Amino acid sequence: MKYINHSSITIDKLNINKEIMPAIQSVAARYPFLVSSSYAGLIREPDDAIWRQCIPDVRELEDDGQLPDPLAEVSLSPVPGLIHRYPDRAVLLVSNRCPVYCRFCMRKRLVGCSDPSLGRERLDQALAYIGATPAIRDITLSGGDPLMLDDASLHHILTRLRAISHVTVIRIGTRIPVTLPERVTPELCTMLKHFHPLYVNTHFNHPAEITAASAGACRLLADAGIPLGNQTVLLKGVNDDIATMRELMSGLLEIRVRPYYLHQMDLVRGTAHFRTPLASGLEIIKALRGHISGLAVPHFVIDLPGGKGKVPVLPDTPERSGDLVFLTTYQGERVAYRDITTPPA
Repeated sequence: MKYINHSSITIDKLNINKEIMPAIQSVAARYPFLVSSSYAGLIREPDDAIWRQCIPDVRELEDDGQLPDPLAEVSLSPVPGLIHRYPDRAVLLVSNRCPVYCRFCMRKRLVGCSDPSLGRERLDQALAYIGATPAIRDITLSGGDPLMLDDASLHHILTRLRAISHVTVIRIGTRIPVTLPERVTPELCTMLKHFHPLYVNTHFNHPAEITAASAGACRLLADAGIPLGNQTVLLKGVNDDIATMRELMSGLLEIRVRPYYLHQMDLVRGTAHFRTPLASGLEIIKALRGHISGLAVPHFVIDLPGGKGKVPVLPDTPERSGDLVFLTTYQGERVAYRDITTPPA
């Protein structure tokens, strides 16, 4: 498997105060730093929403209370590079590189920490496991970022997956449309369209990431017949306010991307400074409902520690009294809805 080349910015080329540079470099020595020229170009000033997502922060080294692998991915890997958490779905880790090493990454323990790409032997092992497990119908390519692989390597992996008869759906989880939009080429999209049903979930966290370039990348993918979803992570000081989320979610629909998940921060070591109270996410979802299109309202989910999977969290649990259910509208009005206890014959 081969990786693409791309332009990146070194720490010394960024507008970082010289007094804190040694501390920043000490963080990068533990948790690697990389930012594409494309993404670095979105920074408008130090400590803005883009800066916070990609520039090392000394608080990363102060977090000893969380785990490197809180989702128990290692224990859920029957063979190297494959995570099998749900009965009918598995995640194939095809890359350990990204154009940007996000400071909140759920796989902070892995991404950028070792160099080899997915080898043929490990790929063969993973595909053999998938082929021998007919319950698996849905495969997500993840990493790192799968689109860091070149077109030929991606084509090889997708072809081999499509040769397994019980694999009916393939998904690609990628932040490339945001962090390296020039990677999404007509040639890539022409290749991907041969492997339908194929879905892409991308990862926009802030309205500033919706640019002409990222919109163009999403347009190419959508024009190839690929449904696009988005998974946003709720990040303190980046997007944990109602106005930002309304602008982001509505903006995504405009570029043909359907908001899918709003993730509560995973309990990953080195990321605690990004965590928000659960109430923040619930308040945001409540404020989205009715005020923007229902198509733009994501599911608010927690990926539970220990590999127990994603659980949706709702702003309100209905109150009941006999066959009456009391619901609250987006305008705060309490309404009684008559339920039935026994379905009609």
